[in-house]
Amino acid sequence: MSKIILTHEVSGLGAPGDIVEVKNGFARNYLFPQGWAVSWTRGGEKQIEQIKAARVAREHATLEEAQALKATIENTKVRLVVKAGTGGRLFGSIKTTDVAEAVAAAGLGAIDKRKIELSPIKSVGEHQATVRLRDELSATITLVVVAAK
Repeated sequence: MSKIILTHEVSGLGAPGDIVEVKNGFARNYLFPQGWAVSWTRGGEKQIEQIKAARVAREHATLEEAQALKATIENTKVRLVVKAGTGGRLFGSIKTTDVAEAVAAAGLGAIDKRKIELSPIKSVGEHQATVRLRDELSATITLVVVAAK
């Protein structure tokens, strides 16, 4: 087991600035090459403070703003136009990047694609996705997937 400092959010592991213990191979073969973590050192405390300061700056400024954004997101259906074959099956699937772009195009504001959690979407129709606005606040987006003509 090795101690690491996360520099990006990793699902199921933690947020930027967190110190976590993971198996050596996971850190060496996955987290370090992706640039999502660095080795923990005693001098890394300054780096942790910088990472946490950047995270706070990126978060929505206040809980009230995040709650207002949540209400707006949950009351709006976001429309995605994609290529689909017969029977409504998509060519490929909807990715978190597609959802983030559709939310921005709908005028709901910019959402980080790493904060979007969705199950695989491979057909047209209505689907749900979850967005973590803050550590303690999530919103559910209704996606309306339609076939391009």
